[in-house]
Amino acid sequence: MAALNRNLLLLASIFTLAVLASTATARDSPHEADVRLRHEQWMARHGRVYSSPNEKETRYQIFKDNVALINSFNAQGAKPYRLGVNQFADLTNEEFRTTRNRFKGHMCSPQRGTFRYENASGVPSTMDWRKKGAVTPVKDQGQCGCCWAFSAVAVVEGINQLSTGKLVSLSEQELVDCDTSGEDQGCNGGLMDDAFEFIIQNKGLATESNYPYTAADGYCSASKEGNHAADIKGYEDVPANSEFALLKGVANQPISVAIDAGDSSFQFYESGVFTGECGTELDHGVTAVGYGESGGMKF
Repeated sequence: MAALNRNLLLLASIFTLAVLASTATARDSPHEADVRLRHEQWMARHGRVYSSPNEKETRYQIFKDNVALINSFNAQGAKPYRLGVNQFADLTNEEFRTTRNRFKGHMCSPQRGTFRYENASGVPSTMDWRKKGAVTPVKDQGQCGCCWAFSAVAVVEGINQLSTGKLVSLSEQELVDCDTSGEDQGCNGGLMDDAFEFIIQNKGLATESNYPYTAADGYCSASKEGNHAADIKGYEDVPANSEFALLKGVANQPISVAIDAGDSSFQFYESGVFTGECGTELDHGVTAVGYGESGGMKF
């Protein structure tokens, strides 16, 4: 019996040593150590703080998987664009889509009326409304699914600049807080068409500085929204399934566009001409501010 106990004790000791050795190997792996250090540096750069060691470990594993995906994609070099370890690197693709892509694509209305640029001629070969002073610096919607508001506001900012010669940053938060009687529901999603309708009925939008963005749903402030800085008189839909019609539109002004941004490549896009998955499950509102050609590829 004593011999049996010693054998059990010996086996237990060997098992314990095996577990410790395995753990030490993982901990001491140069690659693992490098990725953990990179995660710590990434956390500091983006101000990420986790609520517990368990959450940190969970996020680290997601980060590690995403870094591997990004490195593998870039190493192949098969596409004209690159991926990068950005602020979304500790999110799964589902989390990324859920917290940011809230365009209500299934509610899209059919085109109504005429298209003012239908007979436009002399379309330039390239256009960049940023260089023409009609686009504000990039804004960050944060973890609020109000992409629809940012898309609509960017277009109104552009139209206002083309009309007045002045580029004024307008308030997305006003749309988030105040445009809530229909399909538009703040951080829970909305439509650019409905945002334009609100702006028309509201007779304009306040400035960003007067009604600043908070990345959260809030109560509509009558005092803030009452001070309008820009307005529109109407809006039109670009004819569906016509790339040339969209080209004509963007040649004349920034245009609100809905896209399918659910692919991981879009989540980690860094540079180049994006040629990744382009589906039809529209879930994200953006703004087309130009077009051109790079390395023989039109974009």
